[in-house]
Amino acid sequence: MDVLGQQLINGLVMGSLYALVALGYTMVYGIINLINFAHGEVLMVGAIASWAVMEFFAEYTPTMPLWVAFLISIGVSALVCALINVAIERLAYRPLRNAPKLAPLITAIGVSILLQTLVMILFRPTYKSYHNPLPSEPLSLGPWVITPTQITILVVTAFLLLALNLLVNHTALGRAMRATSENQAMASLMGVKVDRIISWTFAIGAVLAAVAGVLWAANFGTVHHAMGFMPGLKAFTAAVLGGIGNLPGAVLGGLCLGLIESIGSGYLGALSGGVLGSQYSDIFAFGVLIIMLTLRPAGLLGERVAERA
Repeated sequence: MDVLGQQLINGLVMGSLYALVALGYTMVYGIINLINFAHGEVLMVGAIASWAVMEFFAEYTPTMPLWVAFLISIGVSALVCALINVAIERLAYRPLRNAPKLAPLITAIGVSILLQTLVMILFRPTYKSYHNPLPSEPLSLGPWVITPTQITILVVTAFLLLALNLLVNHTALGRAMRATSENQAMASLMGVKVDRIISWTFAIGAVLAAVAGVLWAANFGTVHHAMGFMPGLKAFTAAVLGGIGNLPGAVLGGLCLGLIESIGSGYLGALSGGVLGSQYSDIFAFGVLIIMLTLRPAGLLGERVAERA
């Protein structure tokens, strides 16, 4: 087997998931200059909602094909996450929009803990098996191996990135989002309903995180109340790596981070004779964050964030 090629495939798969979540971070930051540290928990809620829907159908409509329940669960999780994220923005962040920067940051951490606790109370703090409707038999691509779930992740991510690009650059909503990002006061004077655009931004980011959560659950086969913490931190790292506030940068950062983790942990395992492996991939993720913040805080694409009035 081509080990490096296999690591590249695995890195691209993980990087795609990081990119979807990182887009939510960078969209919110670009609009209101806020790091929404509850975004990882939105991913978790999406995965839990999908699991709950599939369990419901399995119990009450056992004749329904699993893939139909899976598709329905994606729609439900996207809707649930969008509503939750809009509520978070309306109730937790909007009253603090003009407060010192530390206040919304602390609030975001509090919202993250609140969501974790609520899910833990409602669904119990246990690991739950996620029934993936996709075939488990891996496919051989020459010297490489890839699963149908990994192929689905790559295809769905590519589709969502294309859809987001079209939305931002070729629709009225996208123009309003870009105008709000540049200057909220001027956008408001030009007739843009700034509060509504901010809510739409939170909703779109939540949909991306929900889909990432469902794909994450399908890839790893389990869900639990704390599953969003580490993906959320790594997606934030990806956003910083690519350039916070820059949409192409979030995608680039996510893919780069996934590749760095996969290749780094692979070679670490080879050098240590298998003693050290993928469980130490976090070293590379947060090492990259430290190096990037030290040497190039603006990120790889280096977008300069405009001064807010």
